[in-house]
Amino acid sequence: MTLSIVAALQIGSRPEGKAQTLAAILAYEAEIKAANAQLVVMPEAILGGYPKGENFGTYLGYRLPEGRETYERYHANAIDVPGPETDALAELAQRTGAHLVIGVIERAGSSLFCTALFFSPDAGLTAKHRKLMPTGSERLIWGQGDGSTLPVVDSPVGKLGAAICWENHMPLLRTAMYAKGVEVWCAPTVDERDVWQASMRHIAHEGRMFLVSACQVQPSPQALGIEVPHWEADRPLIRGNSLIVGPLGEVLAGPLRDQEGLLVAQIDTSELIRARYDFDVVGHYARPDVFSLAVDERAKLTVAFRS
Repeated sequence: MTLSIVAALQIGSRPEGKAQTLAAILAYEAEIKAANAQLVVMPEAILGGYPKGENFGTYLGYRLPEGRETYERYHANAIDVPGPETDALAELAQRTGAHLVIGVIERAGSSLFCTALFFSPDAGLTAKHRKLMPTGSERLIWGQGDGSTLPVVDSPVGKLGAAICWENHMPLLRTAMYAKGVEVWCAPTVDERDVWQASMRHIAHEGRMFLVSACQVQPSPQALGIEVPHWEADRPLIRGNSLIVGPLGEVLAGPLRDQEGLLVAQIDTSELIRARYDFDVVGHYARPDVFSLAVDERAKLTVAFRS
């Protein structure tokens, strides 16, 4: 059967912390079941939070004590992988019968990573992808992933892969994932802009894949007590704009804007071969005699102990 139901859960991290955010996610169980969703993609950093507007007390050449305290709180709100939050998500996948792809802040010792986790109804936590390149000042607080976490996960919906937010703008990463045979591209993000819609449609069209982009939605900075430039104070901090796209770049559902909700679409993976008839970016439309890409998938360890 090539027909399936996919969904983007547009939701925001709760300012009270990860426990309240997890509870908000779990509250969608009945809606996921009612939609018969076989895949649910959730936003970037939904568990752990995306601290938009925070500077962590850092200026060029200076780290202020209050910034260290902010990082300590942010670290405490991150999750361990595996840990109690991943156990709860695995149980949600089992109860709903849906594969889940969710953005989290992963705690690894004293370091943090922006990570996408994959869950299946049968096996629970099956894979993770760490964001390869934190964007801008994200580099203050998140480490870089390496090539060892570039999974493609088999599911009844199709082969699942993920790129987080502006990783989607890395053409070599996209090429590597296309070569792995991704059929449903999952894009957890906090990018709400209209140009993001264009990027998502381009990537689906370029890779000839289905694409599910899930974005956070957050109220105004004023409502959250966040200091931002005055012209930004009254508008929503993150407006959402989650969407689902087909393999020729057509929008199948969304964008969902300024509200939480489950965005749903039916997809048919039998369309992929027809879509790739005239453009298979790593197949008949490639020129390996002119261009090639080498991908290092080895884990990079700072210290290796041998005995």
